Amino acid sequence: MVDDDQHILDLLITVFEKEGFQNILTATNGTEALFITTQNNPHIILLDVMLPDTDGFTLCNKIRSETDVPILFLTAKTTDLDKLQGFSFGGDDYITKPFNPLEVVARVKAQLKRSTKIPSQYSRKRIYDFGFFNIDPNTGKLIVNGERVECPTQEMKLLLYFCEHPNQILSKHQIYKDVWGELYGGDSTVMVHVRRLREKIEEDPSRPKWLKTVRGLGYIFEVATNEDLL
Repeated sequence: MVDDDQHILDLLITVFEKEGFQNILTATNGTEALFITTQNNPHIILLDVMLPDTDGFTLCNKIRSETDVPILFLTAKTTDLDKLQGFSFGGDDYITKPFNPLEVVARVKAQLKRSTKIPSQYSRKRIYDFGFFNIDPNTGKLIVNGERVECPTQEMKLLLYFCEHPNQILSKHQIYKDVWGELYGGDSTVMVHVRRLREKIEEDPSRPKWLKTVRGLGYIFEVATNEDLL
């Protein structure tokens, strides 16, 4: 947990410990948070945006170079632009202050459940190889042009979802419901995550070859079929 308000940290620690969480590490500034992250192996990170020595968005970007565990922003910055910025820097969820501590716990549990599902859910699936990039669902590894590319949990889950539904037009609502497990909202969340995937797997993200937009309908993950290859 990273927050410069010790009262918030104390409150959250009390609530999370009552819910059975252990080994909760805390930091009150970005320098301390980055050190703790590199020295430990956290399962999830709660991150404030307004810190005394940096902003949480920049810190999130640095943390992403060390780990792909879920990162949840917990902040008083409430505009849609702030939320989009949080997702664009690698955040997996965005909780605004003031908050209900039990809601924070519920969101953390949901993220942990999703992140631990990926290996088992796809453990018996074949490796998806598209030439320029390939995905091994068994290890969660994304290889692009011969090099390993870090892919956060939610992005990997979305990419595997597209791989499971090739050459199908998928609406943003359908994607959000199936991948995030929620019924309403999420258009901007899907858009941000699709853009981040394009930046990873496309040679030219502005002119995508695989992950294309179908105007007014959603997205399609275009791959060659066996018939196309004959």
